[in-house]
Amino acid sequence: MNTGNPFSLRIFVADGDPDGLRLVERSNWVGKALMFPRALLPQVKQRPELSQTGVYLLLGPRDDGEGEMLYVGEGDPIRPRLESHYAQKDFWTRAVCFVATPGQLNKAHVQYLESNLVRLAKAAKRLPLDNANHPAEPTLSEADQADMLVFLDNMLGMLPVLGVHAFEQAPAPAGKAAVMLTCKGKGVAAIGFEASQGFVVKAGSQAVAEAVPSMQQHVRGMYDKRQELIGNGVLARAGDIYQFTQDFPFSSPSTAAAVVLGRSANGRIEWKDAKGRTLKELQALEAQA
Repeated sequence: MNTGNPFSLRIFVADGDPDGLRLVERSNWVGKALMFPRALLPQVKQRPELSQTGVYLLLGPRDDGEGEMLYVGEGDPIRPRLESHYAQKDFWTRAVCFVATPGQLNKAHVQYLESNLVRLAKAAKRLPLDNANHPAEPTLSEADQADMLVFLDNMLGMLPVLGVHAFEQAPAPAGKAAVMLTCKGKGVAAIGFEASQGFVVKAGSQAVAEAVPSMQQHVRGMYDKRQELIGNGVLARAGDIYQFTQDFPFSSPSTAAAVVLGRSANGRIEWKDAKGRTLKELQALEAQA
């Protein structure tokens, strides 16, 4: 995701309900996003934007109730695809659709966007995908591909502001976040740092092979996150431990520490700098500075 240039968003709450239909426009961009809950599709589908060619995301709870899952699709136009998913896909509870000024997007354009969004979601491994297959990337002219890369970059910049983090790779450390912290226990050691996305654990960090039985009972969300990372390959077996195969952002230092140590953990105490100072102590010093 490009984080280099500031931008502004204009969010229009179309029906006066903050949780209803929202139209989101980005400064100096031909694209537009529509966000709405599934229950509103019978009303929202009459809007002219959904009669256009575009790409869309469907989000909703997983079968196990722990976190969300994602479906990425495209439509020419979008409306019949959403109507089909309304009847046939049970999981989703909200949709985010991207269209453009009429005439700016065609079928090949949105197929290109769809293919790259699926690729990025699979690489980030933040949410499981409901897509059965990875759609092929169509052949575009050099000029069209350049235009779609700009369109994609603008989408990726907007989505975290709209509450969708499925495509975000772990950020590189910057500024004070460059202070590397270590979490150790049971013969393993992990390295991480604070970031705007939460807390990032670096590739090559270690995690224990087995979680304690009480983890599943008392911190089920953290246990399920650990199992998910084992399942999707972020944590790979390396002898009698696990290793992180990529940098991975967690929502909090405590979740990161719990995954590493295989037990309930207070991340503000478990993560320490090279001098042995805990994250809690470092944050207190920074607040006083």
